[in-house]
Amino acid sequence: MVYETSEQQLRSAKRSLATQRDGGTHRPAPRGQSIGKGSAQLKLKSLLIKVRNIALAIFAIWLGAGIAGAFVGGIGFWGVMAVIVSTAIAIAVFSSFPKVKVPKRAELKLGNPQQMVARTEIWLESQRPALPPPAQALVDQLGVQLDALGLQLKGLGDNEPAMAEVRELVGEYIPETIDNYRKIPAHLRTEEYAGKTADERLTESLTKLSGEVDRVTRRLAEGALDDLAIKSRYLEYRYGGAEALEDMTGMPDTGVPLPDFSAIPTTKER
Repeated sequence: MVYETSEQQLRSAKRSLATQRDGGTHRPAPRGQSIGKGSAQLKLKSLLIKVRNIALAIFAIWLGAGIAGAFVGGIGFWGVMAVIVSTAIAIAVFSSFPKVKVPKRAELKLGNPQQMVARTEIWLESQRPALPPPAQALVDQLGVQLDALGLQLKGLGDNEPAMAEVRELVGEYIPETIDNYRKIPAHLRTEEYAGKTADERLTESLTKLSGEVDRVTRRLAEGALDDLAIKSRYLEYRYGGAEALEDMTGMPDTGVPLPDFSAIPTTKER
């Protein structure tokens, strides 16, 4: 039945949402790889700029060599060597610049949702190597969750309460937690203080923050799920055929067409 199919789709969407709440199917990112799509796009943009700069530099070197050779009747062996060395230097220099800039903490909550998510992911990647393994896994999980949150925030204005809550959560609480941990000397992070080590407290705090990011994402997504449910039920009754008609009227569809009442003349009032 169409009704059952739509119900299955809704249940599947809810299960997917629950999977994201538990961290999704994401596995820890290998060292050097992006933790989310936002940071990956920033890196790709930087890479494309590098490729463009290298291509322009090589073109300029070889064009200059060609023009010089045309005026002096060839650049000779040493001229060719100079061109090759210049090309190698250009590739070495422009393959290193520009580097992806790690944003400052004050910049994390600025810009539109996509910019905010991308900056935060880049910042988290820069902090990741200094964190204990359990916290590194949580940073990887946060990358996936931030991608999902960014999608849910599309179209929301800055005056929306959810946007202010997200900017505070993503731009303040998460980086502040990691900054506070990094202020502790490395040799003291594994020593117990008030019943727990700094490593344990960091992991516990990041777990709570991960759950909060998921809570906000689910709350925003539930509105979309409600809209989908309403639309699905409308389509069932609008295009569901005989079964939908039976559900609406309580009577089976006998296949006999209803009379066209518009064609029957109405009696005039006396």
